[in-house]
Parts: sequence; C-alpha cells; structure tokens
Amino acid sequence: MTPTSSTTTPGVRVGSERRALVPAALLGPGVLFLIVFMAIPVGLLAFYTFFKRGRFGGVVFEFTFDNWIKLTEPLYLGVIGQSIGLALIVTVLALLIGYPMAYAIAGLSPKWRTVALIAIVLPFWTNFLIRTYAWILLLNNAGWVNQWLQGLGLTDAPISMLYTPQAIVVGLVYMYLPLMVLPLYASLQQLDPALREAATNLGASPWRAFRTVTLPLSLPGALTGCIFVFVPAMSNFVIPELIGGGKTIMVGNLVRDQFLSARDWPFGATLALVLTILLVLVILVQAAVSRRLAQGARNA
Repeated sequence: MTPTSSTTTPGVRVGSERRALVPAALLGPGVLFLIVFMAIPVGLLAFYTFFKRGRFGGVVFEFTFDNWIKLTEPLYLGVIGQSIGLALIVTVLALLIGYPMAYAIAGLSPKWRTVALIAIVLPFWTNFLIRTYAWILLLNNAGWVNQWLQGLGLTDAPISMLYTPQAIVVGLVYMYLPLMVLPLYASLQQLDPALREAATNLGASPWRAFRTVTLPLSLPGALTGCIFVFVPAMSNFVIPELIGGGKTIMVGNLVRDQFLSARDWPFGATLALVLTILLVLVILVQAAVSRRLAQGARNA
C-alpha cells in the first residue's frame, strides 16, 4: 500500500508565498505612515508627560507625576469640560442643519445633485484663515450682520456678536458643516427607494415612513458625521482665538500656549495626550454603536 503524500510541490509553495507578500506590500506604506506620523509622536507625548519642565523651557528628565496631578486642577478640568460642551453644541447644530440639507440633496436629480455637492465643498477650496477673517468682518459691530439688522429696523444699535462663545459656535458650525453633510448624503443615497415605497403602500404616512425607515437606516452616516465634526471642533484653536478673541479658552488653545508661550512641554504633552485619548474613546464608541446598528439591521 502506497502512502499518500501530503507535501506541496516547490512551485505551488513559492506561488503561495508570493501571493502572501502582496497584502504585506500593499499594507506596508500605510503601516509605515501610521508608525512614523502617529505611533511615534503619541509615544513621545506619553514619554514627556512623566518629566519636568526646565527652568528656561525644554524638558528635564526627572521622573514625576506632577503633570498628571496638575491636570486635575479645577482650571484645566474646566477648560476640558468647556471644550467638550462647545464641541457637543456644534455637533448637534451641524446635525440639525446638515440632515435636512443631505436629505434634500439626495432627492435631487443627478444634474442638480452634482451642483449642490460642489456648493457644499466649495468653501474647502478657500483658505481656512480667509474664511475665519470673513466671519470677523460679518460679526463685528460695523459688520454686515449688524448693518442688515439696523437696516431692517430690528435693532437700534449694534449687537456685540464677535468675541463671544456664540460666535465661536457659529464659526465652528460653518467650518465643519460639510463634514456632516457628506457622510449623511452618502448614507441617504444608498437607501433603496423601494423600502420607502413599501412603507407608503402599507399605509404609513410620509413622516412615519421617514421615522421608521429612512432615519434608522441613515444613523450610521449621522454617527460618522458627528465624529467628523466633534473631533476637529474640540481641538480647534484658530477660531476661538480669532472669532472668540481669546476670551473663551478651549483645550486646543491651552495645548498651543503650553508649547509656544509657557514653554512647558511636559504639561503640554499631558494635555495633548489626554485630548488624543478622549478622541480615540469617542471614535471607539462610534464604531461600537455602528456595529450594533448594523447587526440590528441584519437581524431585522
């Protein structure tokens, strides 16, 4: 009786090894990019958090937990809480404004849909600082908004709108609204129109069809848009500095000041690492909720 050979011929083995190298070659540049520009910088931040600030700046390599203890002071906790609050307000407003826009765009004809999408992304073709200074011109006491209000007889004197938390919210919503609209549009565009037609044929009103069919199926796009808005809104420091006049401090301003003004690199690294951890946690929560929604949709 001849034993059955389970060995693989050399040609087949070499071919399988080459095929295994293809995914590694494709993943290599992306993995290298993440290591160089993400893992190493975050590792350096974590490393600096356990050392002291030098007398004239820089880092003194004496191990300490002072930076983490300092972070628990009410001043810094208040700044972090204020940043989270403003970012949440901006995210909610962007969702309330962006959802109807995305819904309307998804219902347009292909020609006008393209025009609408170009109009949505058009602000990104302009420099960020130019758009920020444009809002300063609009919101100051002699700006166009106050001129319109007085011209319509709604106010007798200019309203102080610039250098307020409300102005920061307006600026952030304007800057990041396209990041909410585009994921929502992509999610709504993928919905099968037959589902809404079936709900209508079964006697559902337009509002009920929207509430029971369109809204649940578009929640993954809404969650993605919320992440796209919340993450940069919380860490932004240009708009609070220019439109807010530096009166409302957000965590991004605090990190910048620690590195550039106070020259306290260890504490600045601590703040930056905490901000990074918070944003990663938000992304993980969004991913978990999206998986649960997808699982619920498959089970339904």
